[in-house]
Amino acid sequence: MDNANSLLRVENLQVHFPVLQGFLLQRTAGTIKAVDGLNFALQPGETLGLVGESGCGKSTTGRAILQLVRPTGGNVYFKGRNLAQMEGEELRQMRRQMQTIFQDPYTSLNPRMTVGNIVSEPLIVYQLAKGKEKQERVEELLKLVGLNPKFINRYPHEFSGGQRQRIAIARALSVNPDFIVCDEPIAALDVSIQAQVVNLMQDLQEELGLSYLFIAHDLSIVRHISDRVAVMYLGKIVELAESQTLYTNPLHPYTQALLSAIPIPNPEIEAKRDRILLEGDVPSPANPPCGCNFHPRCPYVMDSCRQDPEPFLQDVGNAHQVACHLVNSEQGV
Repeated sequence: MDNANSLLRVENLQVHFPVLQGFLLQRTAGTIKAVDGLNFALQPGETLGLVGESGCGKSTTGRAILQLVRPTGGNVYFKGRNLAQMEGEELRQMRRQMQTIFQDPYTSLNPRMTVGNIVSEPLIVYQLAKGKEKQERVEELLKLVGLNPKFINRYPHEFSGGQRQRIAIARALSVNPDFIVCDEPIAALDVSIQAQVVNLMQDLQEELGLSYLFIAHDLSIVRHISDRVAVMYLGKIVELAESQTLYTNPLHPYTQALLSAIPIPNPEIEAKRDRILLEGDVPSPANPPCGCNFHPRCPYVMDSCRQDPEPFLQDVGNAHQVACHLVNSEQGV
């Protein structure tokens, strides 16, 4: 992976939230390590899938990259410039090149604004168009996402969930961004609509040269849209590889367990397949276990998993990175 020419480069990204006690005289009683040392890069025109259980830090990662949540530590380089060190107008201008699509189209659109006003708001904020030019741009964007431009004066409640998400996509595209954080953009949609929205996003990516960070928990959708996939567990990336490599040869026990939960549409194969059932609950990010974070639930746990320092991502060949003592010892890393 060529980090030097990356569109986005994340180095040791950390987002920690203090746990406060007391009503008037609040004191810090602990720290929730929502994101704890992420390293990855994203190339122009690439889609990186980010998967993991609820609460593992996926959405916080996306918000920290856009500086909607300020990182506790680490750096985020976009086109070679460190976003973590920017503030005010400088950061606002950089955000024009980075947009986001939120999970729930029912809450991410202002119900008091018309579709035209919603889609044109970024154009007004960045003074990109006004008057007739602005209206023509909005109509162009609605056509681009598969909506009738005559809907420009309608309100969000007059649309279905899939149509609302198309409006949100049009809003994100209005300022011609290079990079979009897609925060579970199809999770709130009907299954029959999900594929349509994903196909639309792929068409737009090819047409406009977009790069996506695609956050999701549906592994089958992630496989369909992603060039590479990163698997998160308790604030850390435990495996990162090209999509085909990860799905055909998962090395980390957590990744293997996630993939074993995907149903296979063949009753005979599904009946013979062995599921990997993880025992116990996900540890608290306020009090992560010593050693490897995954060792309390790992079916292959060794003494070194409990006693040695946490494993870091190691390249095991073919741009496949894994953070696991067992895998690294077998690979001789």
